[in-house]
Amino acid sequence: MKFLCKDFWSTIFRKQIDNLRTNHQGTYVLQDNKFALLTQFSNGKQYLEEAPKYLAFSCGLIRGALSNLGLESVVTAEVSLMPSC
Repeated sequence: MKFLCKDFWSTIFRKQIDNLRTNHQGTYVLQDNKFALLTQFSNGKQYLEEAPKYLAFSCGLIRGALSNLGLESVVTAEVSLMPSC
């Protein structure tokens, strides 16, 4: 996961993950507070509801990277607060 958070994420999005959490049972939460693909959206509720659709590609990138490392995974995205510019 360190590779994913530091090297992979930095290469793709030109910044490191803001926070990595785990429950020590195989679940990891990567948090990016200023995710580049969402910073151009307004803060309205309708944009918050639509935001996960724009994260599908990023989820696929992460799942593909983990798959190529030999790790089976389920990757989902959740947006609780829109990032600001």
